[in-house]
Amino acid sequence: MASLEGSQTAAPAATDDGDGVSPAAHTALRPVPYRGGGFRPVPVRFVGLFVFVALIVLWEAGSRSGVISNLVLPAPSEAFEAFRYLVESGQLWRHLSASLQRLVIGWTLGMSLGVAVGLMIGLFSLARAGVLPLVSALFPIPKIALLPLFVIWFGIGEGSKVATILFGSFFPTVIATYGGVDNVDRTLVRMGQSFGLSWWSIVRKIILPGAMPAILSGCRISASIAIILLVAAEMIGAEYGVGAYVLMAGSLFATDQLLAGVAILSVLGLVVSWLIGKAEAWLLGWRG
Repeated sequence: MASLEGSQTAAPAATDDGDGVSPAAHTALRPVPYRGGGFRPVPVRFVGLFVFVALIVLWEAGSRSGVISNLVLPAPSEAFEAFRYLVESGQLWRHLSASLQRLVIGWTLGMSLGVAVGLMIGLFSLARAGVLPLVSALFPIPKIALLPLFVIWFGIGEGSKVATILFGSFFPTVIATYGGVDNVDRTLVRMGQSFGLSWWSIVRKIILPGAMPAILSGCRISASIAIILLVAAEMIGAEYGVGAYVLMAGSLFATDQLLAGVAILSVLGLVVSWLIGKAEAWLLGWRG
């Protein structure tokens, strides 16, 4: 008993610094790192560029060493020479301007109509009952299969090509738009109604911002489909255009020119994706 009492008196009493926390506890305190990132992607610079350059270097080395046959897949340097000839001869801008004109007109019209119809389906029960079954029936049809029909309707000129791009980009945008409207939190809509907001104010301040991520995703998908349909339409009957250039190179077995055309399409897709990404950053800045 005496030893127990001695040990109890020998232990120093814990004192505090006036804030109710002992010095030992002060030394044990550590700042807690922030854990609320919400799975937000962290930008990592130059990784994509490094992977692309490494792939090109390996491809060039395989072609020069004979591992990759130039008859099947020419070296990147040969494709670059074909691209340089396109630039120097002035053919690049002639093909690219024709393709850009068709793409911009067709995709802009298809996207605009798709957003409008998608909002109608999402906001009005009558439009949902009448238009949604029609959209569901026509969406699975391969749009390339309708290209000969568009040629009969609009002729072999620009009308059939623009109509093909418009028709192909319309349906993904419609589905993404009304899906985004349906996924808006209805609690926010009821809250707006409780505060006496008008129908238009609820649509403008609650539904459109809530549906905007899905709408922009639909625009990104429809842009990719539009580029695919652009190439297919230009292969049917076009004198100028990137698709016509690729078809001509393939028929002549000029694989270096064919790869140059494919590279132009790839860069075009990257530019369109970058522009849509800038639009997302501007329109969705409220998400933080």
